[in-house]
Amino acid sequence: MKKNRLFEPYSLKGVEFKNRIAMAPMCQYSAENDGLIQNWHRVHYISRAVGQVGMIITEATAVESRGRISCKDLGIWDDDMMSSFSELVQQVQSHGCKLGIQIAHAGRKAVVPGELIVAPSAIAFNDQFPIPMELNEAEIEVIIRDFGNGVKRAVEIGVDFVEIHAAHGYLINQFLSPLTNQRTDAYGQDRSLFLKQVLEEAHLYIPKQMPVFLRVSAEDYIDEGIHPEEICRLLDPLKELIDLVHVSSGGVVENAVIKMFPGYQVAFANIIKKQLQLPVMAVGMLESPELAEKILQDEEADFIALGRELLRNPYWPLQAAKTLGENIQWPEAYQRAKP
Repeated sequence: MKKNRLFEPYSLKGVEFKNRIAMAPMCQYSAENDGLIQNWHRVHYISRAVGQVGMIITEATAVESRGRISCKDLGIWDDDMMSSFSELVQQVQSHGCKLGIQIAHAGRKAVVPGELIVAPSAIAFNDQFPIPMELNEAEIEVIIRDFGNGVKRAVEIGVDFVEIHAAHGYLINQFLSPLTNQRTDAYGQDRSLFLKQVLEEAHLYIPKQMPVFLRVSAEDYIDEGIHPEEICRLLDPLKELIDLVHVSSGGVVENAVIKMFPGYQVAFANIIKKQLQLPVMAVGMLESPELAEKILQDEEADFIALGRELLRNPYWPLQAAKTLGENIQWPEAYQRAKP
């Protein structure tokens, strides 16, 4: 049988992924208010590892309590949160799947009762959200350290990589986009400064052989917002701190018009790949195995991330292999079901 790129191994630094299929981060809204892993998360993530994805990126995991998207989100702001994560990491890895935690802060898009939300500028997401408190430089420094401590805990838990969440209108994205960052200080004059400092802080704790992913929104879908060429300009001075760019779009404002179709974000990933000369992960309605394979064959991306399709079908990789005529290893317990 022919070899398809979708099922080729790929190495980043000291980590080899058994294939190019990733499970994208998707909030499960299934934690308690303490931000801890629950049985739902164990079943959810481990079943996709059994289904033979090459990597799993956990849902947005907050570096402080007020940085959660909701009070049902996971957190990594305290050492007591580490033990339940460690068990999950080990279980996922036992199926040959690599696991990374998406380290995140929601900024002005946080919906956590009793918490004061914060942002680079005092601009509400919409009229249903409160006006956030504009962060001063001392408060920014605290959050940067929170990101570093979150990365440190992730490393100690035993993850294979980390992903810094700078997309979908959350805090780092709010600093990057001119639609949400109207500061006049250094963080406004250089909208990539906050991201740079977060990445530098993260690297204080990252082992030499561990990859660092960056999730970005490459297009704001508003004329005055970010477009792919602009995100390349912002990331270019930082690319020595990034091993892979996970390319998404939208989320920073709610009135953007997004025309979605299979592969609608792939062109953004391809621009970043070519201009920054970095590996990229494409995402967005890529559930067709033939389309996923073509994107890799055309070298528009290096990994394919699936979100909702893996909610519908945890065993998509096994079925995609059959569609593409690829003979891959099935879990031993499932061998008699292999076509």
